[in-house]
Amino acid sequence: MKTSEEKAVLLPHQKVANAAETAPIPSLSRSVALLFAIACGLAVANIYYAQPLLDALANEFGITHSSVGMVITITQICYALGLLLLVPLGDLLNRRRLITGQMLLSVLALIVVSFAPTRTILLMGMAMIGLLAVVTQTLVAFASTLANPTERGRIVGLVTSGVVIGILLARTVAGVLTDLAGWRSVYLVSAILTLFMAVALLRVLPKNEPTSVTLSYPQLLRSVIVLFVQERILRIRAVLALLIFTAFSILWTSLVLPLSAPPLSLSHTAIGAFGLAGVAGALAAARAGRLADQGLGQRTTGIALVVLLLSWLPIRYTEHSLFALVLGVILLDLAVQAVHVTNQSLIFNVRPEARSRLTAGYMIFYSIGSATGAIASTHMYIYAGWNGVCLLGAGVSALALIFWAVTRRST
Repeated sequence: MKTSEEKAVLLPHQKVANAAETAPIPSLSRSVALLFAIACGLAVANIYYAQPLLDALANEFGITHSSVGMVITITQICYALGLLLLVPLGDLLNRRRLITGQMLLSVLALIVVSFAPTRTILLMGMAMIGLLAVVTQTLVAFASTLANPTERGRIVGLVTSGVVIGILLARTVAGVLTDLAGWRSVYLVSAILTLFMAVALLRVLPKNEPTSVTLSYPQLLRSVIVLFVQERILRIRAVLALLIFTAFSILWTSLVLPLSAPPLSLSHTAIGAFGLAGVAGALAAARAGRLADQGLGQRTTGIALVVLLLSWLPIRYTEHSLFALVLGVILLDLAVQAVHVTNQSLIFNVRPEARSRLTAGYMIFYSIGSATGAIASTHMYIYAGWNGVCLLGAGVSALALIFWAVTRRST
């Protein structure tokens, strides 16, 4: 039974939203969907540039290697705050203005980081980057709304692929630019690209995009919690997101440490290049959205989680074989992307009028997982080395598989 408050929060606008959902909707063109994907990748990359630069940041700002993971953790915590406080606004405000406004503010935050003179200014800038990077999720929810219902999974898969590719290429770009011009150039170049993207989106996004709800801001935020109470599939898929992105962050946050240390002692460019292997896995997983459209979401999830668990076996041999690392990275990113796309494809069908809030609720768990993996992996590396990191990642992956197996018949 829904409480009177839940009805007040969610029901007044459902008739309008349902009518919009059943009305004929032209398919989102591939070129516009690609622009959405590029914009998402560029925005989310801003919170991952620091991962291959942790040793450089530690040296310049006097941060110990056991504590340098806080740079990533603070960014992810603020990203989680942005998911709760900013992403739901996509159901209330004109998304064109919301998206371009956040991207322009991101430009300012990136400039602050690129010229940060002290550790405090650096962390403040990183916090703002994390808060504003949630524009990515507003773009994903917007793309799902503009897509034809029969192609929603495919569009979500395409746009979300841009997110994962942005996360992975962030390492490559950061490594190359750092070796060429120092770590500060990474954020300055990103500020310029983000500015260009904001202008491009301002020209492409619908100018008179109607809002789907008429709630106050406090009601809007409260309805995110109500959605969790009401929708079991959201709760289950959010927990899966937490677990798979904890595993994802365990690998990518700590990977720079064994690769930059003897006997490997790789350059930032070489370390960042491993992100290219992850891109191959992410692209291969783009089909997961189409499988979800065909009703194969649960099967896709199960297979992907098995692959995620198995990926830690070759990753374990990183210090002895870079080929094994490449294989493991491809498998891990394939698995994470497949589950992530499937998760979003399934939850977007639950409440068409609340896609931004569904995205916010789901991605909060993603961010918690990323922050948890970042801080846990760097500490584990200090105390137990690379073997400990791999054991931790495999344990989290196994927990995700068990959780899916226990809950799969209820969704």
